[in-house]
Amino acid sequence: MSTTPSPQWVDYRAQLLRVTAHIHDHLAEPLDLAELAVVADLSPFHWHRIYHALMGETVAATVRRLRLHQASGHLAQTALTVTEIARRCGYPNAQSFTRAFRQFFGESPQAWRETRTDDLPWRTAAAAQPDGWPVTVRQVPAIEVAGVPHRGSYMRIGRAFETAQIQFAAQGLMRPDTRWLAQYLDDPFAYPEAQLSSRAGFSLPPGAEVAPPLQRFSLGGTPCAVLRYRGPYPNMRDAYQWLYGSWLIASGHRLADQPVFEDYLNSPRDTAPADLLSDIYLPLAPSAIAAR
Repeated sequence: MSTTPSPQWVDYRAQLLRVTAHIHDHLAEPLDLAELAVVADLSPFHWHRIYHALMGETVAATVRRLRLHQASGHLAQTALTVTEIARRCGYPNAQSFTRAFRQFFGESPQAWRETRTDDLPWRTAAAAQPDGWPVTVRQVPAIEVAGVPHRGSYMRIGRAFETAQIQFAAQGLMRPDTRWLAQYLDDPFAYPEAQLSSRAGFSLPPGAEVAPPLQRFSLGGTPCAVLRYRGPYPNMRDAYQWLYGSWLIASGHRLADQPVFEDYLNSPRDTAPADLLSDIYLPLAPSAIAAR
């Protein structure tokens, strides 16, 4: 009597999570499709198509974007040489790194650094934005979000976003109007990088059910000062320094007991760094609207 073999189900989420974790942990090392297929434990003929369909970009584009994002952070916030940054970000030499950086950012690493730093280690470059940034104060409705926690440098929260994206898509929660949001609980000037806490996630459709490891949390539901920031993520420190050190002090608004959060209006996957748009939400006490 013949029997029909049971189907073998594959948890593609777990396998792609292994790949994204491996990429983030080995940016300084060579990364090729054959090696990542082994990490994913998927057929080399198909796994890259799965990744591309789910993540919205090729693996090569992911690796390039993450390496150059990390490099831009080193340039803006450390005194490391261009050669050392190239090595830490997986480039064999300063020349190949400079070519890739120029193609992505439109100028050389050294030129990019000089326009964004005054005196290293990092110091706010307020002169680059003498009139500050546009800020509006408005009531922000509560936003229901599902995501995952991140511990460590805020410059590496992309890893949490990719983990959350895989889970979000697998649970059928992604929509055309889904928002990318992050909440930052600690001041990066006050705590060591290893102790910084944040959460990365996506806005939920009404009535959506969420399964672990995604965690639900709410943002907004209070008046907020909303700063519109345009440009590379590493330079958002300038905007934060101005928002707290100039705008808030001059405004006299009382702060709510809630962490700041960010809403990313476009994606580094298909947007030049200079054109990235982000809204920084600074929660204010309920009297903020009444006092206007």
